[in-house]
Amino acid sequence: MARVPFHYIDLRAFSYETEDEARVEAALRTFLPEEFEVERAESRGHHGDRIVVRSARVERADDVRHVLAQVGAAPEYDRIFDELDDRITDNCELFLRFDKQAAFRGEVRLGSGITFRAKVEAYPAKREAALANARETLEAVRGADDVESD
Repeated sequence: MARVPFHYIDLRAFSYETEDEARVEAALRTFLPEEFEVERAESRGHHGDRIVVRSARVERADDVRHVLAQVGAAPEYDRIFDELDDRITDNCELFLRFDKQAAFRGEVRLGSGITFRAKVEAYPAKREAALANARETLEAVRGADDVESD
């Protein structure tokens, strides 16, 4: 996959009071290249409980390729591809959610806990153009997985 038509990918996970913050960061790192910086922001919930938000923005093409390769490893990859039309917004953003517990174990599965938001390049900036670019890129990711497994 030579060209990557994504401006950036944002990954975010919340660490609630009852969760181990280091484990939540480790789950997020399942998607990221080694030594990638993960930001930390502290907040408070409705009842005053501490919530730590871990996030990373991936912008470099090689890093975006790495994250997409992780997404391509998901057993539900065909489902992601089939639901692409429902997962891209009018603002040319691709949204996915991944299972935080599975990611902590090094597995990539659809679920809840980790939010994936990618800004898809589209000229003109229309949903249809973004959908075509995302479909082409994800098809290339799927093809790369097929080549590796042969």
